[in-house]
Amino acid sequence: MPNATPTCDIGFIGAGVMGKNLMLNLADNGYKVAAFDLDNDKLEALLAQDSLERGDQPPRITACSSYTELLSRLSAPHLIILSVPAGKPVDDVCHKLIDAGIQADDIVVDTGNSLWTDTVAREKAYEGQCIFFSTAVSGGEVGARFGPSLMPSGDPYAWTRIKPVWEAIAAKVDPETGKPIESFEPGKPVTKGEPCAAYIGPGGSGHYVKMVHNGIEYADMQMICETYQVMRDLLDMSPHDIAQVFQQWNQGVLNSYLIDISAQVLATSDPDSGQPLVDIILDKAGQKGTGLWTAVSSLQLGSPAPSIAEAVYARAISSLKTERVKASTILAGPDKPRLTPEQKADTVQALHDALYCAKICVYAQGFHLMKTAADEHGWSLNFSEIARIWRAGCIIRAIFLQSINDAYQRNDALTNLLLDPFFSKQVSIYQQNWRKAVAKATESGIPVAALSSALSYYDAYRTAVLPANLLQGQRDFFGAHMFERTDQARGKKFHVEWNQPGRPIVKMN
Repeated sequence: MPNATPTCDIGFIGAGVMGKNLMLNLADNGYKVAAFDLDNDKLEALLAQDSLERGDQPPRITACSSYTELLSRLSAPHLIILSVPAGKPVDDVCHKLIDAGIQADDIVVDTGNSLWTDTVAREKAYEGQCIFFSTAVSGGEVGARFGPSLMPSGDPYAWTRIKPVWEAIAAKVDPETGKPIESFEPGKPVTKGEPCAAYIGPGGSGHYVKMVHNGIEYADMQMICETYQVMRDLLDMSPHDIAQVFQQWNQGVLNSYLIDISAQVLATSDPDSGQPLVDIILDKAGQKGTGLWTAVSSLQLGSPAPSIAEAVYARAISSLKTERVKASTILAGPDKPRLTPEQKADTVQALHDALYCAKICVYAQGFHLMKTAADEHGWSLNFSEIARIWRAGCIIRAIFLQSINDAYQRNDALTNLLLDPFFSKQVSIYQQNWRKAVAKATESGIPVAALSSALSYYDAYRTAVLPANLLQGQRDFFGAHMFERTDQARGKKFHVEWNQPGRPIVKMN
């Protein structure tokens, strides 16, 4: 139907889980959507859901049978949103849209989990054919449906056209309390509050920020899991008991989406066997790559993010299920200590404090990485605003993010979150229990790689003199890599003639 009368505001390609829910969200907010998907069953499911939700109101979504029809349904200049798998599918769709007749001032928005460097390349590749723009989306299917956190980046002009759309569908936060304003009723979107959508910067920066968001998410999830395992294996607590602890923690400084859903998972029983559901879920974790990308980027930029890396490694070692089962019958561990009820209660409190302090360090790692990337690529990232748009809609949403927002409001040039007065005081207050929890787990043979790596990060960051002096001596000994001296100006290099009598020190520049 190439000559169809333009009746829609937005074109949307991809009616999978995220795409379907984003389209329904757009429709709730008054936008008429022209939809296309190669899978007609997905389009039919979308239309059926729209019909169910709108009742006797006119259709809000129009299904299209081709890219050409989709363009014909839209008024120029076109705004087309993609929700397709990252990688080659994004380019395939762009090429088909170009063949169908999109113009240089049409905007194509990628909302998938694309690698940020791919986004930079696409912006250049499609220049003059369309305006390629990107928006990273966090919040899963529920967030997409009722309000996600959105991290757009790219052409500033494109942002002026997209801004009202994204601010309409984004999650909202009460500006007074910093808490989410939520509605999960179709057709009744939240229209008040601060939207969790903000322009991040040049092309690729939004997907980079989302990548780091996911890296923090990996670490946060892993630390919660480690806390669960200590309670389970050392304290002999049932999943139901641990769920109650998490529910209690969710009322305080650890309040977050991830703590909430962890409690819900642990409180759920398998309907067939009656066993705790968590006990029949295979302990073999999957991953889609964003945590790995974050760890790799931290290594490339030299910005330490050990807890994020350990969370990636934890998923990798979980995949070695067969090997681990065999190793459990061969490799010895320590005897399990016997704890009194009072000691168990103390350990639960220590775990709470450990999780809180480690969480601070993980965010410190993530924000330091974003700052390093911004310096490297010439981005002007607003870290207060990034924390602000993560307060609702996204997977790592937490009350904790208001404190991060406040920290960067106090000092937008903050080098590291740990140096903020609020956070430095918090870790100072709770660090002893953090140490106790990590020590108790280690003594008991329970792996807590993320919790302990966060502690090591904190201790390394606060240490004025690290053993890297010996390391530099080693490197100079076997490889003549040279070193700087503490009693000389920075930048001056020296080398020891290690094989000469008296080992004379030679100034190299």
